[in-house]
Amino acid sequence: MSTYLALVMKHARGARGLTQEQTAEAVHVSGSLIAMFETGRRIPHPDTAKALDGLLETGDLIAKMAAEARRDAQPRWFRPWAEVEREATSLRCFQPAIVPGLLQTEGYARAALASGLHVPGKVEEHVTFRLERQALLDRTEPPLTTFVVDEAALRRGEPTVLKEQLLHLAEIGLRARVYVHVVPFGAGPYVGQSGPFTIAATGGGEHLAFLEDQLEGRVVADPKQVSALERAWDAVRAVALPRDQSRDLILKQVNEL
Repeated sequence: MSTYLALVMKHARGARGLTQEQTAEAVHVSGSLIAMFETGRRIPHPDTAKALDGLLETGDLIAKMAAEARRDAQPRWFRPWAEVEREATSLRCFQPAIVPGLLQTEGYARAALASGLHVPGKVEEHVTFRLERQALLDRTEPPLTTFVVDEAALRRGEPTVLKEQLLHLAEIGLRARVYVHVVPFGAGPYVGQSGPFTIAATGGGEHLAFLEDQLEGRVVADPKQVSALERAWDAVRAVALPRDQSRDLILKQVNEL
């Protein structure tokens, strides 16, 4: 679906006699993002899709196709949590082994997915979806997001890809509503090493969590289980470095690559 959407967008833009840069300026995104839309590497966010429909006089075709492409790109087991993410007012994410998906660069995401259980033909679909999820951080009012990663995650990967990822991590951690913390090796053993988890708070005051394993993941809604994960979060956050010191450690690792 994302490939067909890309062709529709490219044809509609050409019919209007617009360049990618002109289109980008009109809908308030970058020219490189329009290029990614037209090659199927990214899917327009709902607001952007609506703006493109208006500019290119395509009714609501792009918005509908973008919504379908977004659903098609999602693994079925992840769809319930994707809905939670979109509605969340805050997210607290812990990853002991890799950089969290919401913070991954395209190259890092591709390398991480290619090293797993995905067949080669599905890797690009999952990369597209992973990058699409990150649009929530670019909203006018994004959720308050706090990430804690183990220092081990800063040292795993091919040097060129890893360097780009770490620089992105340091940059995105400067945003007003994004906090990135690192648990240093010096912290020793701690609770979070038993596995990754994410806790979301919604506008209605509900707290939900997400757990991943080698095959898929599951949403946790039971209040007692969510409460247990919140206690684990408090323990993890307690051994992580402050924001500025975490950024210093990330940049130190960049310089060592």
